[in-house]
Amino acid sequence: MVLNDQMRGYQTVLRSVYLQKKEKKTRKHRKNGYMRLSRNGMESKQIWRWAIGGVGRKKKLDHSQKTPMGGGGGVRGILLDSSAILSSDTLHTGADYLLRKLRYSNIPTGLLYAVDLTEAKVSLLEKLAHEYSLERFVYNPSCMDDTVNAVSLAWKNNGATILHVVSNDNEGLVPKSLNSDWINVVVNVDGDGTSKNLSGIVIEKLEELPLTICELNRKCSEDNVVVGYIMKPSREEDFAKRGAFPLNPTENGLIFLPLTFDLPMLYQLKKVDIVIHKATDEISSIERSNSCDHSGNIIYTTRMLELQRYIGELPDCCVIDPFDNIFPVVDRLKVQEILLGLANLKTESRHKIRGAYFLQVDNFEDVQFEQRLHEAKLSLPSIVKPQVACGVAEAHSMAIVFKAVDFLGLSVPLPAVVQEYVDHSSTLFKMYVLGEKVFYAVKNSTPNADILKNSSEKNGSKPLLFDSLKSLPIDGSKMKEQPDLDIELVTGAATYLRRVLDLTIFGFDVVIQEGTRDHVIVDVNYLPSFKEVPNEIVIPAFWDAIRMKYRLRKGVRV
Repeated sequence: MVLNDQMRGYQTVLRSVYLQKKEKKTRKHRKNGYMRLSRNGMESKQIWRWAIGGVGRKKKLDHSQKTPMGGGGGVRGILLDSSAILSSDTLHTGADYLLRKLRYSNIPTGLLYAVDLTEAKVSLLEKLAHEYSLERFVYNPSCMDDTVNAVSLAWKNNGATILHVVSNDNEGLVPKSLNSDWINVVVNVDGDGTSKNLSGIVIEKLEELPLTICELNRKCSEDNVVVGYIMKPSREEDFAKRGAFPLNPTENGLIFLPLTFDLPMLYQLKKVDIVIHKATDEISSIERSNSCDHSGNIIYTTRMLELQRYIGELPDCCVIDPFDNIFPVVDRLKVQEILLGLANLKTESRHKIRGAYFLQVDNFEDVQFEQRLHEAKLSLPSIVKPQVACGVAEAHSMAIVFKAVDFLGLSVPLPAVVQEYVDHSSTLFKMYVLGEKVFYAVKNSTPNADILKNSSEKNGSKPLLFDSLKSLPIDGSKMKEQPDLDIELVTGAATYLRRVLDLTIFGFDVVIQEGTRDHVIVDVNYLPSFKEVPNEIVIPAFWDAIRMKYRLRKGVRV
């Protein structure tokens, strides 16, 4: 019964909700594939609908359409000489890192090599060009000026800068009559510190090139700001391939710089205005404490502690989001306690939004355990989750328990949170909050309790164990008529959570209880991937959220 999102029957319906400040009279109308809603006493919203894998298509961001440059000019092409990339028949240190960063940089990038290059090196360059989507240019050393013209023509360069990156041991092949729009960047690959270059830029490592590009692009406009980002490689690539981290300025003037521990971190931080991080990727351990200062319980890796320490030395640096603000979403018990505050949410809805009923457990052998379940309004089946929500091993090891006796010896790590299992028509609403904008996607979810019970009886009603990141007991049948989401309730909850958590970008999952129509929040997470939302919609919203946070941090009116 354990299925994944790729199995048949999977459907995702996306809706994006934009929050606006002005209230309007009640009206509904459909136009151009979207529905605009307005109600008395609530904010105006717009809702777009797609069916991914069903009606309509999920569009891809067109990387060939370059983002307009903030202020004009800037780096519009990067030409990597083979001498800067290759050492004998292998890559120079840092070459693979650089190519990965440039692949989705939104800047045309090419490889340059001589006609007499060895066959082995040409073969390696061809593989690199294919893997990283690079163009190739072959030159004759006696006609380098012709190469300059060919590159400018291929990239339709009209006054913007092209960087020619070459090693110091091949520096003699730099064109004698460079176009004024070309800049030589000489890499000291030998580490001897020698360079004949008098008019260009000298760097010691290939890893420095993105920083060089950012500094050049930043000068194009006083409004441009540099955003340093750091997260685990797989997450970074997921964001980057969607066009979220361009080295060219975005339409609202953001330039994204990958931060690396291979360069002095403090030096890099002094070059950026904003730092966006996924600190939960770098958690070493979490210690339990009776102290109210929960932030001290997270033990980060050595390099994340280094980043945190250096950020503390730069009071003007805008951090998305402060490390202390991350703790509640790491602790499922803390999240549940915060959700209790939804009881005070004032709405005109006939229904209510709340957190799931829950019970914190340190020991399943407690003789009063069943009584405590009853007092917490919990019935069986219930879902059991580790109290630690992310960042450590087994944080996503969960179980659905059907009999009280089966809590004994349950393999879910302690301490744990026993959470109400809500009958919800197998429908999950994934909410994404980016600044003041809210999006949501509708996904297939776990079956109702009666279906789970019938299935579990075939296995002696044993607990259903699963890893929430890898597999869920999804109902693979055709999606039923989905319940109607109360926009007022979920946007009110988003506003409440934004205020209490003080986070810029986060997500939460909502299910609608059959019968009562209660909207129940079952999970909250920090900096989600929002992968169900089309790139052309969510990436600009992502940039806007970052820019707005920066303006608020600087005290600029939005």
